Amino acid sequence: MGFFSGLAAENYDRQYSDHELTKRIAGNFAPQRKRIINISILVTLVALISASTPIIISRSLEALETRPTLEATLLIGGGVFMIGVFNWGINWARRAITARAIGDVVLNLRTQAFGAAADHDLSFYDKFSSGRIVSRITSDTKDFGQLVTIATDVTAQVIQASILLVVLFRTEWRLTLLVLLYLPIIFWITSSFRKMARKVTRNGMRAMAEVNATIKETVSGISVAKNFRQEMSIFETFDSANQESYRVNVRRGFVLSLVFPTLNALGGIATAIMVYVGGWSTVQGGVTVAAWYLFLLSLNHFLFPIMNLSAFWAQIQQGLSAAERIYALIDADPNLLQEDSQEVRQLEGGVRFEDISFHYIPSEPILSHFNLLIPPGENLALVGHTGAGKSSIAKLIARFYEFQAGKLTLDGQNIRSFDLTSYRRQLGIVSQVPFLFSGTVAENIRYACPDASEAEMLKMANKIGDGEWLETLPNGFDSEVGERGARLSMGQRQLVALMRVLIQNPAIFILDEATASIDPFTEWQIQQALNLILENTTSILIAHRLSTIKSADRILVIEDGGIIEEGNHDKLLAQEGHYAELYNTYFRHQSLSYIENAREFSQGD
Repeated sequence: MGFFSGLAAENYDRQYSDHELTKRIAGNFAPQRKRIINISILVTLVALISASTPIIISRSLEALETRPTLEATLLIGGGVFMIGVFNWGINWARRAITARAIGDVVLNLRTQAFGAAADHDLSFYDKFSSGRIVSRITSDTKDFGQLVTIATDVTAQVIQASILLVVLFRTEWRLTLLVLLYLPIIFWITSSFRKMARKVTRNGMRAMAEVNATIKETVSGISVAKNFRQEMSIFETFDSANQESYRVNVRRGFVLSLVFPTLNALGGIATAIMVYVGGWSTVQGGVTVAAWYLFLLSLNHFLFPIMNLSAFWAQIQQGLSAAERIYALIDADPNLLQEDSQEVRQLEGGVRFEDISFHYIPSEPILSHFNLLIPPGENLALVGHTGAGKSSIAKLIARFYEFQAGKLTLDGQNIRSFDLTSYRRQLGIVSQVPFLFSGTVAENIRYACPDASEAEMLKMANKIGDGEWLETLPNGFDSEVGERGARLSMGQRQLVALMRVLIQNPAIFILDEATASIDPFTEWQIQQALNLILENTTSILIAHRLSTIKSADRILVIEDGGIIEEGNHDKLLAQEGHYAELYNTYFRHQSLSYIENAREFSQGD
């Protein structure tokens, strides 16, 4: 098993050329045009000061040869000191403006990346780990910001090198030509690191994303791990990902660490050659000692930015790899097919499936040529064994997934023509495990309707068991629910989730009923909340409770993605078919007659 095992690219990753990435990055910085201009001016000043330093020092030393006085020495020392102060001040201003520009760009890019992730349908999250997506939005945007800092440094080095090249030509053009002949060797050697640097950097980022994904998954399931005493197991899972990240990043460090020692060696060789050739020319009388000294002094200042430009290339690859991963997330193709984005008027709630075919995996069809008409206002219960396709029907109505063939209409209009945000405002959905956000009960109820008043919420709460469920909460609406609602019982979570739908007053209600056992009083309260919702909506109920099934207008029995029976509770029982079998297997024990018979049997014993 090699360093990079398990670090394959995500399916939505793309390969961008440096030209494409540069053009895209320039577009991100277009709103920062004024700051970029100011940064460019400051970078030019820094380069001018750095380039002029060897010239000033050289000329000052020549002046000291003719008039070696203490005042002249102090003047030269003071001048060099002031150059250093100006250089520091301008550099500070440049970096301060750069930090602000980068901060704004990273903020915007992170917002775009998060928006793209939020817009993807649920099938995207079925395929790709949320922890790895988080890594792109956080870690990679941070690395992207560092790319821009490096870019400004590179610009400063380019200007400085250009100015010093002119100085070198004016000082001794023959030696300068020799330096220019040496430069291709430096660029060729450092450019050979390019592909390797991009590869190891990209793999390092993937390894870090894997660590983030592992942490997220293990922390999310910590209660299950503790329940089964698997703390050591989840630590081993994390340690494995962490060790893999360590190995990948050590190799990355080895590759990148070759750059500076190689450049230092090349710089030393270049200086040695210039010392020898310049010394020989001085002896022959072709070059003066002063010119030779100024050339060597300028050469050091020239080679430093040239070597930095080459060394920065490896760091630039890190930033480009980060940009590549961020843009891949933003550019990932949506799975939902939208033909239009019409604002949705108030829906009546009529739903029609016409010859719908749907699968999660091509080789495993869920629905095949499926047809169903749900009239406005009907309360429809779906029952069947696990995997029959009940939840898939509801998810297609909610546009969480895309069907592959057929037509799905709402009130006679193609569902693909609706603006998703506008459409989903008219949906009320309660999942099998109701998800609550950290915060108070009131904040969770107001999630879709932030303007709802406490009086409205209290009025609705009192319609459910006279509001007794609210009295069981320690601080009423102000009770903290904890992460994922962990401080509330399952029944309380369901009631809060139903209240969230009630306050929204949706046109279509989808309930994937929880299978967890709750006490009869809480079940009665939940049924009251359901009845309030069912009064004014078209409802699709994936039912696990007998009380919910019996209250439905129509029951569909789903098997292998098709409807095999339909009718009301009594009619289906009388048929003694598949529903009767399901009833005797799953629901009969919930009936009042069954409970009474069981009580009489136990008393008889």
